[in-house]
Amino acid sequence: MDSCLYKATVMHHRLSPKRHGFHYNVFMFYVSLDELPMLTKKLALFSTDKFNLFSFRKKEHLQLPAENPDISKSTREHLAQYLKENGIIITDEKIMLLTNMNVLGYNFNPVSFYFVFNKCNQPIYSIAEVSNTYREMKPFLFTNQHLHNGSYQLLTKKNFYVSPFLAPDNDFDFNLAIPGDKLNIKIDTLVEGQKVFISTLTGNRQALTNAALLRYSFVFPLIPLRIMAQIHLNALLLWLKKIKYHPKAANPELQQDVYRKYKNN
Repeated sequence: MDSCLYKATVMHHRLSPKRHGFHYNVFMFYVSLDELPMLTKKLALFSTDKFNLFSFRKKEHLQLPAENPDISKSTREHLAQYLKENGIIITDEKIMLLTNMNVLGYNFNPVSFYFVFNKCNQPIYSIAEVSNTYREMKPFLFTNQHLHNGSYQLLTKKNFYVSPFLAPDNDFDFNLAIPGDKLNIKIDTLVEGQKVFISTLTGNRQALTNAALLRYSFVFPLIPLRIMAQIHLNALLLWLKKIKYHPKAANPELQQDVYRKYKNN
């Protein structure tokens, strides 16, 4: 079985204009999209598109077309369509997804990561699926021209409203190591070439079993709610520090290639 868990730590650190940082511990799923039916049968606490302690719901991930998504298609099919629209054809390649699952029907994923492997188990593509609290999502595509020493690296314009305390036209600097025994992902934010915000996701691989899910449900309870609470608490702290606030409606032209997550599917 390729699917597993990662016991991990999320760290955010703002460097400018005022320093502010925090971290919290989580566990994340790293699942093969092809293994989802098997995982649903094997794991009593996990389901696909059904209520459970932990569940995967395709509506929370990339769906096409953007304005009227075909809800009959699987996440794998939507991902293949997205790659096709970007000039890439995949057939039976292995697709791994690093993500948070629903906990008791609720979820929020600040970012999920797809890693696509060929038949020789070599990485060939990756997609970072960045989300905001407005139920919007933007994918960022990485090809092998971005792969250096086992990490996908890309410096690109964000053009997406993620935080009210960072402008939508800042730059993202991605460094995504291919998950193995260790998890090591870094996404920095740059303003005019200067690093102003650092975020990391680091952890260790763990077996995906019923026992592990039961244990982590107590060690890391209600992870999506805790993430949302951290977002709002630290937004309040930044506001109290008088960090510049960027209203979402101020620059709609800076929202480019953004997808809407749909509730009713």
